[in-house]
Amino acid sequence: MIPVARIIIRFILRLLFRAELRGYSRPAGRTLIVSNHQSFIDGLLIGAFLPFAPTYLVHTTIAAKLHFKILLSFIDHLVIDSTSPLAIKTVIALLESGAPVVIFPEGRITVTGSRMKIYDGPAFAAAKSGAHVLPIHIEGPKRSHFSRMPPDYPRRWFPKITLTMHAPRPLPMPEAPRARDRRRLASEELRRIMQDAEFESREETTIPDVLLSVVKQFGKTRPFIEDIRGKEETFGDVLKMTLALGRLTAKWTGEGERVGVLMPTAAPTAAMIIGMMGMRRVPAMLNYTSGREGLENACRIAEIKTIFASRAFIEKAKLTAMMENFTAARVMYLEDVRKHFGIFDKLWLILYALHFPKAAMKRPRPQDMAVVLFTSGSEGKPKGVALSHSAILANCAQSRAVIEISHRDKFLNALPLFHSFGLVAGLVLPLVSGARIFLYPSPLHYRVIPEILYDRDCTVLFATSTFLGNYARFAHAYDFYRLRYVVSGAEKLSEEVRRIYFEKFGMRILEGYGATECSPIISVNTPNSCEPGSVGEPLPGIECKLMPVEGIETGGELHVRGPNVMMGYFLDRAPGVLQPPQSQFGAGWYDTGDIVTMNSRRHITIQGRLKRFAKVAGEMVSLEVVERIAVAASPKRMHASATVKEEARGESIVLFTDDPDLRRERLLAAAHQNGLPEFAIPRRVIHLDKVPLLGNGKKDYVKLQAMAAEAAKK
Repeated sequence: MIPVARIIIRFILRLLFRAELRGYSRPAGRTLIVSNHQSFIDGLLIGAFLPFAPTYLVHTTIAAKLHFKILLSFIDHLVIDSTSPLAIKTVIALLESGAPVVIFPEGRITVTGSRMKIYDGPAFAAAKSGAHVLPIHIEGPKRSHFSRMPPDYPRRWFPKITLTMHAPRPLPMPEAPRARDRRRLASEELRRIMQDAEFESREETTIPDVLLSVVKQFGKTRPFIEDIRGKEETFGDVLKMTLALGRLTAKWTGEGERVGVLMPTAAPTAAMIIGMMGMRRVPAMLNYTSGREGLENACRIAEIKTIFASRAFIEKAKLTAMMENFTAARVMYLEDVRKHFGIFDKLWLILYALHFPKAAMKRPRPQDMAVVLFTSGSEGKPKGVALSHSAILANCAQSRAVIEISHRDKFLNALPLFHSFGLVAGLVLPLVSGARIFLYPSPLHYRVIPEILYDRDCTVLFATSTFLGNYARFAHAYDFYRLRYVVSGAEKLSEEVRRIYFEKFGMRILEGYGATECSPIISVNTPNSCEPGSVGEPLPGIECKLMPVEGIETGGELHVRGPNVMMGYFLDRAPGVLQPPQSQFGAGWYDTGDIVTMNSRRHITIQGRLKRFAKVAGEMVSLEVVERIAVAASPKRMHASATVKEEARGESIVLFTDDPDLRRERLLAAAHQNGLPEFAIPRRVIHLDKVPLLGNGKKDYVKLQAMAAEAAKK
């Protein structure tokens, strides 16, 4: 671009769009500049703000249009035909000449708001020529009238635009026997580079600020949350509830205090959580399925002095006896405290807070504690996990960098909000995306949930494998017709569940993996990168290391570090004292306790929990393998395994099953048929009417272990 023209265009763009360039990197030798593609003015933005003059690659169909011909006359460009086999050779020759080259690898302007397909050609050209890739992420033009977003997407004439330039990264030629495979692998690496660039370009903010931002973007009248009451609350309704409940709960609590929330999965609960955050209180999400002892333990370790609950919910959930004479913390029922929202509070809300919500809130900082969640306790005593606003929103940004979530989506969230999966993936992620939500109070209503999916046109469903399997049993083949994504997490996805969703509904379940301590998603399969049997690639910004484990030849114990990792634990041994994460690799690393393998494409496959390995006849046996044999022998039933120590033999395996006909002979045949080791056959099979589960759908291994120990005494 002519220097004078670049200066003039840059001035106009700064004046109209407040456009700015963040970061600064000069090309180091051969350089391919790649960018996401949000609008028709992206090329103009890059040309005006790049600190050097590149050559643009322009498709023949674009170059033929008159208005583009005028613009192209001001810049260095090369017209190529992507259908021609000589096009890539031309690009390689241009890169080898030393000229910095700009290309949009998606080949088209986004119509979803997210990054679209990455073509193989640009990545292969960079790898073949030895060029570095300089990624630029553009944010803002999709909200302008120059984008190709759907008509219902809110647009402005001159939205704020930022260009974030990242450091150049090498893209070496991958090793593969065929050129086609090398092109594909190079394209996958370019996709990861662009995903990293998108994630690293995020702005630090807080969850209350996100609510204010989406209200401003989509307007107060746009529908947002619906629950079983049948009324769909708009963004304006939710903002009003958030401000009111935040002010109400602040009357009995102090800034920075951890405040218990014992409420159902419903719109008022969501508003209360964000309202507390907006008043610098820290909601501590209490697991009402953990029993009185579990609640008392949570209050003690996190030093919770006050709990807000709903009397109607307590009665309907049959928790009255549990909460009777509860002394671990003061219990305040919303039905009772509502009368304390007096005339001055109502005037504050109507005349001030709804007009100036930013000023009305005592907004926290991104690094402040946002919420305390409690681990499921499936293998031991629950721990309090403190997550910051920054960590939760980083995990949402990581997820959106790999999976396209649209403002047109509607999430069905039946997972409890005390579960990290339900809170972050089922509430905060759709909030960040401007999507709609249906909140349902229980994931156990297997007949009702498929009907809601059908009736409310839901497009995204997050659930555990156990719940998905039960929904499939009762769902009509057409109930899931609108679902775009079904994501399974919190436990290993059953092959039987995977099969039935494909055969009955024609759907591919995307299996993910995470931990409450990681806000919670660590990895997930995506439409762009899916490997059945694995839990996908680590999300952008997450570092992974494997610690070797004695007796286990392949893989190792997974340790992770990233901006989504927790602030720390509240533990039984030191109530109220935050214990920052640390592992053998140093501070900031979280030891997942899972034994995994990672292949050349970075897909993670879970082998089992380290705590769930038994040493049988000198061999390390994963209890996951034991359960896999049981599933192979009896695929439509539920099975769980535990270990017992015997003086004469050391450790032995006990299998619990709800299949009354399952015997060791069938297990042995299934092991042989599937090539699984014979020493993984359990010594004893115990038949139960029902395998015990926790409230989040996970198997209750603490209870099962106690049952196994009791059975060993008999």
